[in-house]
Amino acid sequence: MSEWKARRFWTTAAVEPVAGGWQVTLDGRPVRTPGKQPLVLPSRPLAEAIVAEWDAQSDVIDPLSMPLTRAANAALEKVGPQVDAVADMLAEYGATDLLCYRADHQQRLAARQAAAWDPLLDWIAAQGAALRVTQGVIPVPQDAAALATLRARLAALSAWELTALHDLVTLPGSLVLGLAVLDGRITAAEAHDLSRLDEVFQTEEWGTDDEAEAAAAARRAAMQSAERLLMLLRAQASGD
Repeated sequence: MSEWKARRFWTTAAVEPVAGGWQVTLDGRPVRTPGKQPLVLPSRPLAEAIVAEWDAQSDVIDPLSMPLTRAANAALEKVGPQVDAVADMLAEYGATDLLCYRADHQQRLAARQAAAWDPLLDWIAAQGAALRVTQGVIPVPQDAAALATLRARLAALSAWELTALHDLVTLPGSLVLGLAVLDGRITAAEAHDLSRLDEVFQTEEWGTDDEAEAAAAARRAAMQSAERLLMLLRAQASGD
C-alpha cells in the first residue's frame, strides 16, 4: 500500500492583515497550524515568504520544502507556550560551548581553533560573558555570572527569535555562534563552517565521508533558513 500524501487543494495563496499581524490564506481561507491555531505572522515580509512556500507546492505537498511554515508552526505551538523553558535549554549550551573545547593532541587543529574561535570568545567576553577555555573534552566549569549574562540575553528575545536561534545554537553546539549570527557579527554559513573545524581537519587527514558531508550540508541549510527567519522578522513591510 502506498503512503498517503497531502495534495494541493488551493489555487491562490495570499496575505491579509489581521489583529496581531499578518494572516496567510489559501483561496481566502486562513491557514492554521497542525494544532488548529491561526497562522498569524508578526511581519508582512515573513508572511509573504510563507505564501511563496505555499505557492511553490506542486500537486503533492512537500513539507520539507516549507521551512518557514514549519518554523512558524513551532514558534506558535511549541516555543510560545514555554518561552522560559526554551531559553533555559539554549542557555545550557553556554555552559558547554563548542568554542571552549580545543584539541589536546592535534596542535595544528588547536591552532586553527584558536585563530577562528578566540575572536568570538573575546567578543562575547566584552559583553560580560567571559568563558573559560580548555583542552580535551572534560567539562570545564564556567563562571556563574557569565552564564547569567548569556541567559539574560535570551530573556530579551521573543518566541519567534528563540525559534530561529534554536537551530543556530543546537546544530553547531554553540550558544556563542548562535548569538553572533543573531547580532549580525557572522553569517549562518560562517557559523556552520566555524563549527566544523574538527570535521574538516579529519577530512584532510582521512578523506571525505559522503554521509558526513550530506549531514553537514543539511545542517548548513537549516541554519541558513533560521537566519532567513531572523531577517524576515526584522524586515520592514514593503512600502514602509
